[in-house]
Amino acid sequence: MEEKRTSVFENGLIWFGAAVSIAEILTGTYFASLGFRKGLCAILLGHVIGCSLFFLAGLIGGKTRKSSMETVKLSFGQKGSLLFAVLNILQLAGWTAIMTYDGALAAQVVFPVGAWVWCLVIGGLIILWLLIGIRNLGKLNMAAMSALFVLTIILCIVIFGKGVSSETGTEEITFGAAVELSVAMPLSWLPLISDYTRNAEKPVKATAVSTVVYGLTSCWMYVIGMGAAICTGGNDIAEIMVRAGLGIAGLLIIILSTVTTTFLDACSAGISSESVFKGISGKKAAVVVTVIGTVAAMIYPMDNITDFLYLIGSTFAPMIAIQIADFFIRKRDHSGEKFSVRNLLIWVIGFVLYRLLMRMDLVVGSTLPDMAVTVLLTLVIPEK
Repeated sequence: MEEKRTSVFENGLIWFGAAVSIAEILTGTYFASLGFRKGLCAILLGHVIGCSLFFLAGLIGGKTRKSSMETVKLSFGQKGSLLFAVLNILQLAGWTAIMTYDGALAAQVVFPVGAWVWCLVIGGLIILWLLIGIRNLGKLNMAAMSALFVLTIILCIVIFGKGVSSETGTEEITFGAAVELSVAMPLSWLPLISDYTRNAEKPVKATAVSTVVYGLTSCWMYVIGMGAAICTGGNDIAEIMVRAGLGIAGLLIIILSTVTTTFLDACSAGISSESVFKGISGKKAAVVVTVIGTVAAMIYPMDNITDFLYLIGSTFAPMIAIQIADFFIRKRDHSGEKFSVRNLLIWVIGFVLYRLLMRMDLVVGSTLPDMAVTVLLTLVIPEK
């Protein structure tokens, strides 16, 4: 959508805003039953895996100066990439709805005027961010990020002020499943990281900074959620804010974090739409996705997103595995073809394998072994 080169600092700022979100905090609450020490290990291990893939995916876009869905053509061909562009638009529309829903529910606890009202407020602010655009956000984005940083530190102090026990809990979730939940959040950004690194002045440095900033901040959000759940025995972060007396500060955290994260989802949905529908305005498509997501948030309950996260993992982990093998190892480019049937079949195998691995509850989760097998298949199966 926008061709202006972004600085390394601007890229880091974008991904700080992406990581500070109610969805990440809520996902962190699922780790509470492992106990703080074991839960922290699962969070860190999952993010090391997920952010390594995040870096490689962003590097492909940075080096080729192509959007995420344009880089998919390198492995799956002009028409083959459309499958992933459509799937990406659907998952981003889903994220837009989920983030708006979570933000509205949390805001409703702090300031009860009706969840549907907060959906409209959040949706309207996301559209405002889209219309301003990354190129022109400048000081507004800086102010929002600074406020989020300060407010999140306050939230962290409130939650951990009385200390958190490191004892193991009831383990309602297994360690392997927790690792996979930790991998899933950075993995969900793989189909759009290149939309931002492609315009970086220094793509390698920008990708590295984006990865480190996102990874550390995301871990921080998970730990806040886990700590809050351990301390209170519940998972309602908005209720915790109210009890802590944060009031307006808590409301600002909820609104700003939801807008700055969901803006990226909607923006990238617009960019992916340009790959599917020739001549379409990416910005207009992003606004349409935001409207659809806002309406969906007002109508449908979206309280548990774990199945959604696992579906994203099973879809995009084998996709990026094939891209990594093709770009960094095989040095193959299929963008001149309509379809790469070979790679599409390997992706199907990777998708099915991921779903099977989920049933085995491996300590390292499903993503790492699935990608290892997918990369191996991409290297050993010959071209026609």
